[in-house]
Amino acid sequence: QVQLVESGGGLVQAGGSLRLSCAASGRPIRNYDMGWFRRAPGKEREFVARISRSGGSTYYTDSVKGRFTISRDNAKNTVYLQMSSLKPEDTAVYYCARRTVNSDYDYWGQGTQVTVSS
Repeated sequence: QVQLVESGGGLVQAGGSLRLSCAASGRPIRNYDMGWFRRAPGKEREFVARISRSGGSTYYTDSVKGRFTISRDNAKNTVYLQMSSLKPEDTAVYYCARRTVNSDYDYWGQGTQVTVSS
């Protein structure tokens, strides 16, 4: 069993920055890719970013490329999402999740709210 807990969300003005953290407990995450997703009000959940097990490869949805950076510290069992140049359309609940070898995501956190004011 793995527990994922996100933190770092909040209210920020457009153009500002936030750093989200996803702390894992129960089992180490070093053998798994990890991802960040978000769900905006009235919208479907969408993929934001993914990082490989070693951290050597990262993937982003087009709308956040150049503004968000995913990273991980396997020694701390933690994944991060650095968000810069935030826009009101980035407002959402952000979730981290563990990716399986079948490309599914099997463990999810409870989410952290990010609100960007214009």
